[in-house]
Amino acid sequence: QITFGSIFLGNVPVHEEVHRCAGQIYGYKGCVRDFQVNNKELFIIDEALGGRNVENCNVPICDYHPCHNGGTCTSDAENWFCECPKLYSGKLCQFATCDENPCGNGATCFPKSRRDAVCLCPYGRSGILCSDAVNISQPSFSGTDVFGYTSFLAYSTIPNITFYYEFRLKFQLANHHSALQDNLIFFTGQKGQGLNGDDFLELGLRNGRVVYSYNLGSGTATIISKLLDLTLDIHVIHLGRYLQKGWLKVDDQKNKTVTSPGRLVGLNVFSQFYLGGYREYTPELLPKGSRFKNGFQGCIFDIQVRTGMNQEFKSPGTPEGHPNSGRSVGQCKDSPCSLIKCRNGGKCIESGSTVYCDCLTGWKGAFCTETVSVCEPEHHPPHLCKQGGTCVPLPKGYTCHCPLGTTGTYCEQG
Repeated sequence: QITFGSIFLGNVPVHEEVHRCAGQIYGYKGCVRDFQVNNKELFIIDEALGGRNVENCNVPICDYHPCHNGGTCTSDAENWFCECPKLYSGKLCQFATCDENPCGNGATCFPKSRRDAVCLCPYGRSGILCSDAVNISQPSFSGTDVFGYTSFLAYSTIPNITFYYEFRLKFQLANHHSALQDNLIFFTGQKGQGLNGDDFLELGLRNGRVVYSYNLGSGTATIISKLLDLTLDIHVIHLGRYLQKGWLKVDDQKNKTVTSPGRLVGLNVFSQFYLGGYREYTPELLPKGSRFKNGFQGCIFDIQVRTGMNQEFKSPGTPEGHPNSGRSVGQCKDSPCSLIKCRNGGKCIESGSTVYCDCLTGWKGAFCTETVSVCEPEHHPPHLCKQGGTCVPLPKGYTCHCPLGTTGTYCEQG
């Protein structure tokens, strides 16, 4: 046990003798708060017997990291402000376009700019705000959009798929280039772990060929077709598996077979059946061996499955043919842009059932009908107000209202 006569906080008085082991001891420079001895709080100023050169501690506000969403805090002795990244605004960068979600019917809202949003429509809906109903008999998929999302349909888990299954489907490519990329046609399986033992079943396009893979838990089996005949308008696929042996037939090509490695014979998958894409934002969440980078681009129709050799083929889903959910899926050969007129040079962009206007510089709004003020973040070039100065538009140009402690045309001087 050690008994102190006095406790010195920060430094010792100069008249005290201090024994030094080595070098020179300097006084503490900084802030001290919540000072306790033996679990008893000492009030640093009120209970002090004496002191010298002690000031009230003002921690710069930026040390508390007040800015949200990746905003950068800048401060001086009196003022502080947040420089916000694209798509965010507010004193603390706390506001994004989708905080006041304009999209309807469960659509996925994505901020196109600080004030404009794009609505990625759910299954059965279309339009700028996804308010229009659309009847889908032959789904059209748009691959991966500019925001990084794929269009997809998700059906309930296919029952009794463990030991035997057969699939039949037809597809039509949106363009020939889409056959030469990594495009997912369908997928079901364990997701998120990325392990070699993950059970999954998948079908896709890669480098102009159909790729069919499955993993029963002891290694991946893969069949790759010959190059697709791109003169054909519609392609037909028939594939299946019984225990370890799988087969694939594409168009008029010969039937190809494969046997999965290892000794396991059952496919154990409990996830939904994804058609055209996947719910997840990125394909990295899918297991190894199924890293198709994009969703399908084109139409998929007449998809049917059976899980017994003597059963009838049926459409997936419960009830039959009905997906549980979907995103940005349109009706084949229908164009949502035919119902949208973008103004002032804006271009209509469609992605399945999702549609929006891509505005020229200086215009904003759902239909590009609103002008962008010189003081708005979207204006090009941006205003030059510095250090938290407020941009105020004038009939010709703008002026900067400077915060306390700054001056100059653009508040650039302290």
